Amino acid sequence: MNFPGGMQNFMKQAKQMQAKMAKLQEELKTKTVEATSGGGAVVAVATGETLLSSITIKKDVMEAGDLEMLQDLVLTASNEALKKAKTMAEAEMTKITGGMSVPGLF
Repeated sequence: MNFPGGMQNFMKQAKQMQAKMAKLQEELKTKTVEATSGGGAVVAVATGETLLSSITIKKDVMEAGDLEMLQDLVLTASNEALKKAKTMAEAEMTKITGGMSVPGLF
């Protein structure tokens, strides 16, 4: 394999990319996305690490007493928030890697 600028330049670029990825992983801990279901009856918030950080349920949904509907709303909002978080993390990583596949990062 022939690297423009030599192997030393390639290693320097790899270390820079590694440092940027480590910084991004720290930043993703504080970035959040939000998803709702039931017209805002349930709100789920997830971090860029694809972890749920909060779930909010409107009082009137609780008072309706329909447990099955509430479970569906929570599941829907949670899955959508996690999906958004993963998409956000992948988009941020692509900015660093230029679309190059880096197995095991996300």
